[in-house]
Amino acid sequence: MTDPITHRFRSPELLQQALRHRSAGSPHNERLEFLGDALVNLVVAEALYERWPKADEGTLTRARASLVRESSLAELARRLELGDRLELGPGEMKSGGHRRDSILADAVEAIIGAVHLDAGFEACREMVLGWFDASLDELPTGKAEKDPKTRLQEWLQGRQLPRPTYRLVETTGDDHARVFHVACETTDPPLEEQAQASSLRAAEQLAAERVLATLEKK
Repeated sequence: MTDPITHRFRSPELLQQALRHRSAGSPHNERLEFLGDALVNLVVAEALYERWPKADEGTLTRARASLVRESSLAELARRLELGDRLELGPGEMKSGGHRRDSILADAVEAIIGAVHLDAGFEACREMVLGWFDASLDELPTGKAEKDPKTRLQEWLQGRQLPRPTYRLVETTGDDHARVFHVACETTDPPLEEQAQASSLRAAEQLAAERVLATLEKK
Protein backbone atom coordinates (compact mmCIF):
# COMPACT_ATOMS: atom_id res chain seq x y z
CA MET A 1 0.00 0.00 0.00
CA THR A 2 1.23 3.50 -0.83
CA ASP A 3 1.99 5.50 2.31
CA PRO A 4 -1.05 7.78 2.86
CA ILE A 5 1.17 10.31 4.62
CA THR A 6 2.32 11.79 1.34
CA HIS A 7 4.52 14.46 2.89
CA ARG A 8 8.20 13.57 3.12
CA PHE A 9 9.43 14.95 6.43
CA ARG A 10 12.66 16.89 6.62
CA SER A 11 12.43 16.34 10.38
CA PRO A 12 11.18 12.74 10.80
CA GLU A 13 11.04 13.18 14.56
CA LEU A 14 7.98 15.39 14.08
CA LEU A 15 6.08 12.49 12.52
CA GLN A 16 7.26 10.16 15.28
CA GLN A 17 5.96 12.62 17.86
CA ALA A 18 2.65 12.99 16.02
CA LEU A 19 2.11 9.23 16.26
CA ARG A 20 3.09 8.97 19.94
CA HIS A 21 0.23 8.99 22.43
CA ARG A 22 0.84 10.55 25.84
CA SER A 23 0.65 7.09 27.43
CA ALA A 24 3.91 6.24 25.61
CA GLY A 25 5.82 9.13 27.20
CA SER A 26 7.20 12.45 26.03
CA PRO A 27 7.39 14.12 23.63
CA HIS A 28 3.83 13.08 22.80
CA ASN A 29 1.34 14.44 20.27
CA GLU A 30 -1.00 16.62 22.33
CA ARG A 31 0.57 19.98 21.38
CA LEU A 32 0.72 18.95 17.72
CA GLU A 33 -2.94 17.90 17.94
CA PHE A 34 -3.83 21.36 19.28
CA LEU A 35 -2.16 22.97 16.29
CA GLY A 36 -3.56 20.50 13.78
CA ASP A 37 -7.11 21.01 15.05
CA ALA A 38 -6.96 24.69 14.10
CA LEU A 39 -5.33 23.95 10.75
CA VAL A 40 -7.79 21.29 9.60
CA ASN A 41 -10.69 23.56 10.53
CA LEU A 42 -9.16 26.38 8.50
CA VAL A 43 -8.37 24.29 5.41
CA VAL A 44 -11.78 22.59 5.36
CA ALA A 45 -13.55 25.92 5.95
CA GLU A 46 -11.65 27.49 3.04
CA ALA A 47 -12.44 24.54 0.77
CA LEU A 48 -16.16 24.76 1.57
CA TYR A 49 -16.15 28.54 1.11
CA GLU A 50 -14.68 28.15 -2.37
CA ARG A 51 -16.83 25.18 -3.42
CA TRP A 52 -20.15 26.58 -2.15
CA PRO A 53 -20.24 30.29 -3.11
CA LYS A 54 -23.99 30.63 -2.38
CA ALA A 55 -24.11 28.76 0.95
CA ASP A 56 -24.87 30.75 4.08
CA GLU A 57 -22.83 30.70 7.29
CA GLY A 58 -25.02 28.12 9.00
CA THR A 59 -24.75 25.67 6.12
CA LEU A 60 -20.99 26.10 5.93
CA THR A 61 -20.64 25.64 9.69
CA ARG A 62 -22.67 22.43 9.71
CA ALA A 63 -20.76 21.05 6.75
CA ARG A 64 -17.42 21.77 8.37
CA ALA A 65 -18.57 20.22 11.65
CA SER A 66 -19.66 17.03 9.87
CA LEU A 67 -16.24 16.68 8.24
CA VAL A 68 -13.98 17.46 11.19
CA ARG A 69 -15.92 15.90 14.09
CA GLU A 70 -14.16 13.19 16.06
CA SER A 71 -15.96 10.25 14.48
CA SER A 72 -15.21 11.52 10.95
CA LEU A 73 -11.53 12.03 11.72
CA ALA A 74 -11.34 8.59 13.32
CA GLU A 75 -12.88 7.03 10.23
CA LEU A 76 -10.30 8.86 8.11
CA ALA A 77 -7.55 7.47 10.36
CA ARG A 78 -8.88 3.95 9.80
CA ARG A 79 -8.87 4.43 6.04
CA LEU A 80 -5.29 5.65 6.31
CA GLU A 81 -4.46 2.63 8.53
CA LEU A 82 -2.91 4.88 11.18
CA GLY A 83 -3.92 2.69 14.11
CA ASP A 84 -1.10 0.20 13.54
CA ARG A 85 1.44 3.03 13.41
CA LEU A 86 0.54 4.59 16.74
CA GLU A 87 2.97 4.39 19.64
CA LEU A 88 0.96 3.63 22.78
CA GLY A 89 1.78 2.80 26.37
CA PRO A 90 1.20 -0.76 27.66
CA GLY A 91 -2.16 0.12 29.23
CA GLU A 92 -3.53 1.69 26.05
CA MET A 93 -2.23 -1.16 23.92
CA LYS A 94 -3.96 -3.67 26.19
CA SER A 95 -7.27 -1.76 26.13
CA GLY A 96 -7.29 -1.39 22.34
CA GLY A 97 -6.35 2.29 22.20
CA HIS A 98 -5.34 2.00 18.56
CA ARG A 99 -9.05 1.52 17.76
CA ARG A 100 -10.42 4.31 19.97
CA ASP A 101 -11.99 7.24 18.10
CA SER A 102 -10.45 9.94 20.28
CA ILE A 103 -6.90 8.60 19.90
CA LEU A 104 -7.26 8.10 16.15
CA ALA A 105 -8.77 11.55 15.60
CA ASP A 106 -6.04 13.19 17.66
CA ALA A 107 -3.39 11.42 15.59
CA VAL A 108 -4.84 12.79 12.34
CA GLU A 109 -4.76 16.34 13.72
CA ALA A 110 -1.27 15.85 15.16
CA ILE A 111 0.10 14.73 11.78
CA ILE A 112 -1.42 17.81 10.16
CA GLY A 113 0.25 20.00 12.79
CA ALA A 114 3.55 18.21 12.24
CA VAL A 115 3.45 18.78 8.48
CA HIS A 116 2.81 22.48 9.03
CA LEU A 117 5.82 22.79 11.35
CA ASP A 118 7.99 20.77 8.99
CA ALA A 119 7.18 22.52 5.69
CA GLY A 120 4.67 25.34 6.17
CA PHE A 121 1.02 25.97 5.48
CA GLU A 122 0.91 25.13 1.76
CA ALA A 123 2.34 21.65 2.32
CA CYS A 124 -0.13 21.17 5.15
CA ARG A 125 -3.04 22.41 3.01
CA GLU A 126 -2.10 20.10 0.12
CA MET A 127 -2.12 17.01 2.33
CA VAL A 128 -5.34 17.93 4.13
CA LEU A 129 -7.17 18.47 0.84
CA GLY A 130 -5.84 15.15 -0.43
CA TRP A 131 -7.25 13.43 2.64
CA PHE A 132 -10.60 15.26 2.60
CA ASP A 133 -11.33 15.57 -1.12
CA ALA A 134 -13.51 12.45 -1.25
CA SER A 135 -15.52 13.53 1.79
CA LEU A 136 -15.97 17.02 0.35
CA ASP A 137 -17.20 15.56 -2.92
CA GLU A 138 -19.73 13.34 -1.12
CA LEU A 139 -21.48 16.31 0.52
CA PRO A 140 -24.61 17.50 -1.37
CA THR A 141 -23.62 20.82 -2.92
CA GLY A 142 -24.58 23.72 -0.71
CA LYS A 143 -26.33 21.49 1.79
CA ALA A 144 -25.31 19.89 5.06
CA GLU A 145 -27.38 17.70 7.27
CA LYS A 146 -28.10 19.19 10.67
CA ASP A 147 -26.67 17.39 13.67
CA PRO A 148 -28.89 14.86 15.51
CA LYS A 149 -29.56 17.11 18.54
CA THR A 150 -30.82 19.89 16.27
CA ARG A 151 -32.92 17.51 14.18
CA LEU A 152 -34.47 15.93 17.28
CA GLN A 153 -35.36 19.30 18.75
CA GLU A 154 -36.89 20.47 15.46
CA TRP A 155 -38.87 17.20 15.16
CA LEU A 156 -40.39 17.73 18.61
CA GLN A 157 -40.97 21.47 18.22
CA GLY A 158 -42.67 20.89 14.88
CA ARG A 159 -45.24 18.81 16.74
CA GLN A 160 -45.44 21.26 19.68
CA LEU A 161 -43.89 18.70 22.03
CA PRO A 162 -41.47 19.41 24.92
CA ARG A 163 -37.76 19.62 24.23
CA PRO A 164 -35.53 16.61 25.00
CA THR A 165 -33.27 16.54 28.03
CA TYR A 166 -29.77 15.10 28.36
CA ARG A 167 -28.38 13.45 31.46
CA LEU A 168 -24.83 12.35 32.20
CA VAL A 169 -25.24 8.81 33.53
CA GLU A 170 -21.59 8.19 34.40
CA THR A 171 -18.03 8.84 33.33
CA THR A 172 -15.56 5.98 33.14
CA GLY A 173 -11.94 5.48 32.12
CA ASP A 174 -8.65 7.14 32.96
CA ASP A 175 -8.12 10.89 32.65
CA HIS A 176 -6.61 10.55 29.18
CA ALA A 177 -9.29 8.13 27.95
CA ARG A 178 -12.59 9.28 29.41
CA VAL A 179 -15.82 7.64 28.22
CA PHE A 180 -19.06 9.56 28.78
CA HIS A 181 -22.34 7.66 29.18
CA VAL A 182 -25.30 9.91 28.38
CA ALA A 183 -29.08 9.48 28.34
CA CYS A 184 -31.41 11.43 26.05
CA GLU A 185 -35.00 11.60 27.30
CA THR A 186 -38.30 12.85 25.94
CA THR A 187 -41.49 13.17 27.98
CA ASP A 188 -44.03 13.13 25.16
CA PRO A 189 -43.76 10.43 24.02
CA PRO A 190 -41.79 9.01 26.98
CA LEU A 191 -38.53 7.67 25.57
CA GLU A 192 -34.98 7.19 26.75
CA GLU A 193 -31.94 6.14 24.78
CA GLN A 194 -28.36 5.94 26.01
CA ALA A 195 -25.04 6.21 24.23
CA GLN A 196 -21.38 6.52 25.07
CA ALA A 197 -18.47 8.30 23.43
CA SER A 198 -15.12 9.86 24.24
CA SER A 199 -16.63 13.35 24.54
CA LEU A 200 -19.81 14.55 26.21
CA ARG A 201 -20.99 16.28 23.03
CA ALA A 202 -20.47 13.19 20.89
CA ALA A 203 -22.35 11.01 23.39
CA GLU A 204 -25.29 13.43 23.41
CA GLN A 205 -25.40 13.43 19.62
CA LEU A 206 -25.43 9.64 19.47
CA ALA A 207 -28.16 9.39 22.09
CA ALA A 208 -30.25 12.01 20.26
CA GLU A 209 -29.82 10.10 17.01
CA ARG A 210 -31.15 6.93 18.64
CA VAL A 211 -34.19 8.72 20.07
CA LEU A 212 -34.90 10.31 16.70
CA ALA A 213 -34.64 6.96 14.94
CA THR A 214 -37.16 5.48 17.37
CA LEU A 215 -39.56 8.42 16.91
CA GLU A 216 -39.35 8.27 13.13
CA LYS A 217 -40.24 4.58 13.14
CA LYS A 218 -43.47 5.20 15.06
